[in-house]
Amino acid sequence: MRMPDEIEIDRPDDWHLHLRDGAAMTDIVHLSARQFARAIIMPNLTSPVVTTEQAIEYRARILAALPPDSDFTPLMTLYLTDRTTPEEISRAHSSGAIAACKLYPAGATTNSDSGVTDIARLSPVLEAMQRADLPLLVHGEVTDPEVDIFDREQRFIEARLQPMVAEFPGLRIVFEHVTTAEAVDFVREGPDTLAATVTAHHLLFNRNAILAGGIRPHYYCLPVLKRERHRQTLLKAATSGHPRFFLGTDSAPHSLGDKQTACGCAGVFSAHAALECYAQAFEEAGELDRLEGFASHHGADFYRLPRNARKVRLRRESWQVPAQYPFGDGRLVPLGAGESMRWRLID
Repeated sequence: MRMPDEIEIDRPDDWHLHLRDGAAMTDIVHLSARQFARAIIMPNLTSPVVTTEQAIEYRARILAALPPDSDFTPLMTLYLTDRTTPEEISRAHSSGAIAACKLYPAGATTNSDSGVTDIARLSPVLEAMQRADLPLLVHGEVTDPEVDIFDREQRFIEARLQPMVAEFPGLRIVFEHVTTAEAVDFVREGPDTLAATVTAHHLLFNRNAILAGGIRPHYYCLPVLKRERHRQTLLKAATSGHPRFFLGTDSAPHSLGDKQTACGCAGVFSAHAALECYAQAFEEAGELDRLEGFASHHGADFYRLPRNARKVRLRRESWQVPAQYPFGDGRLVPLGAGESMRWRLID
């Protein structure tokens, strides 16, 4: 069956986005604002966003960096640490400014050194979040050096996430940027309080993109790209229409020097063409008609927010991704740099 040359969908949201801060943020925030109506903003800045006051201040900086005509809404999160208290959760909930809290196992990814070292210590905090109906966003990897990096998500499910779901049945949990068949199965078979975000790069690429033909650091991310069988399972889940799988780009900008170095940072920058990348993945799966639910409806429904009223259009139209974008004092390399895209967001 021939796919349409143009599609119109309700304006989408990004339920997992890194914007950084300062001049670097100013250089890139407009790209996400053009693509999405709202975004869950990650709190792992160099100095993490650990209090409600810090989150409100960060939101003000984001709004100030937007183009004058933008109606983009940043949805703020708190970074959980071993020192987070139930009282801070209460402040976050009462403020109306915090959409969720983020759990990074210490050392799991970029700027996660201040993350949680022992999830058991979080029980009073998670209980407070459950009472307040404040969602928990989880970077689902163990950090034990004895566990193979390709197995860390699966081990996290068994050792951490499954007990957490059982202990806090009323807590809404988003298993972010899932990458494995095991994660897909766990979410699909789990309760209605459990959902997952899926990135465009995990739908389009497997681990060969990082390693085949030479090391390509701009495809290196955490959780790392997995085998082809996992990519295929993710694609089936995202395009299935299942309401608890939804869009979260995990677009994570790093400067060229921080990526192309002896110890390169983890993160794929996709904000410039996120929706186009998802459209390509859904088209390849023959499920373009299900893009709207995944991109525009499922996440809003899970977060109990209204769906966006405006529409956006995507057209089958070739265009070339820029080789680089400005990024503060440096430059960054976007996903698909210099390559041709099949879809273009036209409004």
